[in-house]
Amino acid sequence: MTTNPLTGLAAARAKGKPYGITSVCSAHPLVIQAAIRRAVNDREAVLLIEATCNQVNQFGGYTGMTPDLFVAFVLEIASREGLDPARIIFGGDHLGPNPWRGEPAAQAMNKAEAMVTAYVWAGFSKIHLDASMGCAGEPAALDDETIAIRAARLAKAAEKAARARGGAMPLYIVGTEVPVPGGADHAISDLKPTEAAAARRTIEIHRDIFAREGLAEAIARVIAVVVQPGVEFGSQNVVAYAPEASKALTAVLDEQPSLVYEAHSTDYQSRAALTALVANGFPILKVGPGLTFALREALYGLDLIAGEMVAGYGDRPLARTMERVMLAAPGHWHSHYHGNAASLYLQRHYSYSDRIRYYWSNPAASVATARLCEALDGIAIPETLMRQFLPTIPAGLGAAGDPEAILLEAVDQVLADYDAACRGAGA
Repeated sequence: MTTNPLTGLAAARAKGKPYGITSVCSAHPLVIQAAIRRAVNDREAVLLIEATCNQVNQFGGYTGMTPDLFVAFVLEIASREGLDPARIIFGGDHLGPNPWRGEPAAQAMNKAEAMVTAYVWAGFSKIHLDASMGCAGEPAALDDETIAIRAARLAKAAEKAARARGGAMPLYIVGTEVPVPGGADHAISDLKPTEAAAARRTIEIHRDIFAREGLAEAIARVIAVVVQPGVEFGSQNVVAYAPEASKALTAVLDEQPSLVYEAHSTDYQSRAALTALVANGFPILKVGPGLTFALREALYGLDLIAGEMVAGYGDRPLARTMERVMLAAPGHWHSHYHGNAASLYLQRHYSYSDRIRYYWSNPAASVATARLCEALDGIAIPETLMRQFLPTIPAGLGAAGDPEAILLEAVDQVLADYDAACRGAGA
């Protein structure tokens, strides 16, 4: 049986030998394939793949996948790539009433309970309980006690489902002071880590309320707390991790030897910063938009290359298709990007927030992507064109005439930084 690395994170830190784990938060098949392939090549690796409440839920979320369908989707790729399913941990992120926060709390929480139940039944064993958001008629941010009471209610649903399903009981993540999901929509200049006192209060109030609600067994399986370590990305800038700013927050873990922190929005951090996060008590590194951003860079590079090399391919047809698709259905970006027409265009395609990722599964986008790969299939790309349009990809991959290999390499280069950080091998 594969050992679950999540259960050893706190003990490893306490012994002065910290290690980390990358949390791959994406539903793009090429991102999943790249992550699985990396795990296949490391026979001891355990792969953590997470889905969010908006992305996957009992109604399908924006991916159209329920929790069981998401698991089946990942396992089908794992089977193709030869990865033992026992080496995959499925996590549920921000599980709570967020998708239905426009509804009354009672109604939204009923749906959140059903969602958590569906996640656990599908085999998700890492559950982030997040009931921080106000519902209809409530403040946008709730008080700590209400959040913990609702988290306990969701934990009860998860515990009940896990006992009925059989097998290992869930591991939990609590806490809600996180960067804006998907990144902020403005330039960020001043970002402060969570106050140490706030982290202590989050831990204490969850323990007290879980105990009061008869959830002592569940609270013993809380392995991490979500806090703001001082990392974030906006549409056009990234705030790098500054270890000195989070020293007081890290010190709280010395009082809590059974816990670590979970770091959200670590996308675009350097290998050195990721390594420092792991060393300082943030060993669960969540990444999503940064992976699809790298994929988009490679796709657009290939789009330019095909225009230079393939007769009749056209002038950036993939990029032009994505522009039409995003303009026709602006719901995923219009409230996140701001400025004049020129600025909005640049953000739609090149923003760190990478909200273009919501559109790759659109039928027109899928057709354009397939046409690109077909156009370059079997065509050796000269080293000079690789240098011009895909300078970080080894020229040998271009010469091989396999565009999918180039796309997978682009994602893997990001994952490599996380892998090195989690092993303590950062530069």
